[in-house]
Amino acid sequence: MRRVTVTRRTNETEITVELDLDGTGKAAASTGIGFFDHMLDQIARHSLIDLSVTAKGDLHIDMHHTVEDTGIALGQALRQALGEKVGIRRYADVHLPMDEALTRVSLDLSGRPYLVFRTAFAHEKIGDFDTELVREFFQALAMHGGLTLHIETLYGDNAHHIAESCFKGVARALGQAVAVDPRQRGRVPSTKGSLAG
Repeated sequence: MRRVTVTRRTNETEITVELDLDGTGKAAASTGIGFFDHMLDQIARHSLIDLSVTAKGDLHIDMHHTVEDTGIALGQALRQALGEKVGIRRYADVHLPMDEALTRVSLDLSGRPYLVFRTAFAHEKIGDFDTELVREFFQALAMHGGLTLHIETLYGDNAHHIAESCFKGVARALGQAVAVDPRQRGRVPSTKGSLAG
């Protein structure tokens, strides 16, 4: 069973994440931030991980806490659902085109969190969503999910397309990396015998 529910409560946010690594890409996101809900839907749809996210945050201040804390909760849920990481593929590498934008994502479910984010936005906003929050989300996801995550947008002009190529690229890579490889025959894919970090 690679299915978990995580609830995170602070003075700033209350977030519940439900995920099933062996799902079909069902998505339900309700964070109060329309563009972010759309990106969370992309993660589910393109990873084939069933994902439900509900968040109540201090949006009267700004979106930062809600987006970052959702990344934290999603990372924690991912880490719990993977358990000892027995039999997973572990690594994935994807080039994701979105119209004029192209983003490369490389991912290792190593247990050693690290983010390289080489993506620039020409505009500070996508609607009312701050583009700097894209990095904040992936930073939180990587740190709390135990991911080594490299995201680099090779080129692109439209901020929406660039952001979406990042989220879809991470989704595709995540779906590949969490998949069970029958050739692993129940082994942890590491010469150390552990991917605990």
